[in-house]
Amino acid sequence: MKKVLVVAIMAIISLTLVACGSDETKEDQWKRIEKNKEVVIGLDDSFVPMGFRDKDDNLVGFDIDLAKAVFAEYGIKAKFTPIDWTMKESELKNGSIDLIWNGYTVTDARKKKVAFSNPYMKNEQVLVTLKSSNIKEFSDMKDKTLGAQNGASSIDDMAKKPEVLTDIIANNEPELYDTFDVAFIDLNNKRIDGLIIDEVYARYYIDKQKNKDDYNIITGGFNPTDFAVGMRKSDKKLQTKVNDAFKTLYDEGKMQEISKKWFGDDEIAKQ
Repeated sequence: MKKVLVVAIMAIISLTLVACGSDETKEDQWKRIEKNKEVVIGLDDSFVPMGFRDKDDNLVGFDIDLAKAVFAEYGIKAKFTPIDWTMKESELKNGSIDLIWNGYTVTDARKKKVAFSNPYMKNEQVLVTLKSSNIKEFSDMKDKTLGAQNGASSIDDMAKKPEVLTDIIANNEPELYDTFDVAFIDLNNKRIDGLIIDEVYARYYIDKQKNKDDYNIITGGFNPTDFAVGMRKSDKKLQTKVNDAFKTLYDEGKMQEISKKWFGDDEIAKQ
């Protein structure tokens, strides 16, 4: 009987420790970040031009430069950690990262899980096809195979407006890929007929390809959305600090400079 009681007590202690550990991320983490002079940012390291690896395997991109500029305002180092994009909200919740920052689209579903910074850029989901396929508009995807990234906001957009693609494509659901670069390989090899993708990725990626004239970029099927930074809802101070830095960098023209570096134009939302 005593042995059973000891086991029960140990189980209760273990559960209590687990609960206490998870409670840490329910508190505002700004003091820790400020003290350690480091903030950990989770990203998909294949999402051009927001955050990706260059030919020397360095992490570069618009969001990389913007995040560094934001935290330079506070003397804090931005540390970037590649994550499984399908697990991004879980990584944030369990405390392994402090921010999701990588072309992260604001959606109603995500608002239930995370808090967002002020939006800093507009984006739209577009359909990319090969010109040789003669698919020139969304309706041409009837009974065709569509590719999409697993965990991407395009899945939410398709669910909101199923008549655009979901109701007409083969099997009424897309083929899912871990990264867009793999999806583009399948598109080029005609294993899929179209790819639903963020416009910023599509235009940047295609512009860098030798066969860039082989593609159609089809717009107008979905409403424009916002890119913003995702954080835990408990991190009110961190949210304020990011927003304040956005305002400062915008007023100084630094956000616009970073935009022109990566996009050749000012794509920044007014702060």
